Amino acid sequence: MLYKKCEIRIVKAEESFKIIARGTEEVLVKSELLEKLESNRPLRIKAGFDPTAPDLHLGHTVLLNKLKQFQDLGHHILFLIGDFTGLIGDPTGKNATRPPLTKKEVEENAITYTSQVYKILDKSKTEVVFNSKWLSNLGADGMLKLAASHTVARMLERDDFSKRYKAQQPISIHEFMYPLLQGFDSVELNADIELGGTDQKFNLLMGRELQKYYDKPQQCIVTLPLLEGLDGVQKMSKSLNNYIGINELPETMFAKILSISDKLMWRYIELLSLKSLDDISEWKMRVKEGENPKNIKVEFAKEIVSRFHSEIEAISAEKDFKNRSDGGIPEDLTEYKVDVSSDGVGVAHLLKSINFVKSTSEAMRLIKAGGVKIDGEKVSNTKQTISQNVQFVIQVGKRKFGKIVT
Repeated sequence: MLYKKCEIRIVKAEESFKIIARGTEEVLVKSELLEKLESNRPLRIKAGFDPTAPDLHLGHTVLLNKLKQFQDLGHHILFLIGDFTGLIGDPTGKNATRPPLTKKEVEENAITYTSQVYKILDKSKTEVVFNSKWLSNLGADGMLKLAASHTVARMLERDDFSKRYKAQQPISIHEFMYPLLQGFDSVELNADIELGGTDQKFNLLMGRELQKYYDKPQQCIVTLPLLEGLDGVQKMSKSLNNYIGINELPETMFAKILSISDKLMWRYIELLSLKSLDDISEWKMRVKEGENPKNIKVEFAKEIVSRFHSEIEAISAEKDFKNRSDGGIPEDLTEYKVDVSSDGVGVAHLLKSINFVKSTSEAMRLIKAGGVKIDGEKVSNTKQTISQNVQFVIQVGKRKFGKIVT
């Protein structure tokens, strides 16, 4: 891929550091980072993503926003896709050996990553690299040299490995290789700085140590907080279904943000908003003086939807959310053409056929609870049927609507 050569902005090292340090958990080592910033050259900023799932979510953007700040300061962004390490699976935070992905799965996920990341980063100034390029060619000699750089005891200092070892849970040898391979990426890329979540600290330090082992200048490390999911407890994850995807529909994204608690709202604003600290302080003051936190949440939701879609779509999403909250029917409904026999089709089966529910039993539970409406009227009979040649709006809960044509 072609990319433009970065031009360093003339910003004092101390000022750059303040921008970089905002919202971070830890910077190692501050004095070394200041020295690098004072060099007035574009620094090589590395961040790695294993394409283990097809979509990026707001949790990923905490790190991507920080990359964008480095990019705006004129530094060189190395967006590393771990197509080789993704085949192993990062053991970080896992209490069991992860099943490896297939090469096809990794390749398909990598394609979606490269398209989504440019919603934040400048495509012309971002270098996308794949670690299979060098790790596939490392060979047995290279692997042995890499393995010889650290001891098993050093690996067991990792919290997740230590817990699994003490609990007599299996740890595969290839899992020990993962942090070494991630660290070798920094050696190969001559990274000046590597970014990662707080759970990646061991792996990030490994890169620093391996650069020294291979007689290269050592990278600095910037760790960023992990964003909690919609449940406010677990880390945002698609597998836990507590995520907000950056490719989700504007209306869905807006509604999900409005669903978070008033307490969690401030955490999201702190890690995701690009508003100035003064603007965020003003938001907090408004709530302190008695304003409904929902108003702040709406402003924040519009900011996020505008960033990943457009300002017009953010305004439309707000209108759609208000309409739904007031019990109205949103505009631009998705139309579903349903084939119906002469005997008709049950409402429960219809809901399953358009994927509004996972099963007919779930649909029946919703009907009994009063959660299903046809043209605004509640469906009370679980055996109600729909005949041929009719049109109507069906609603499940507060947010699922569809126009049915039979």
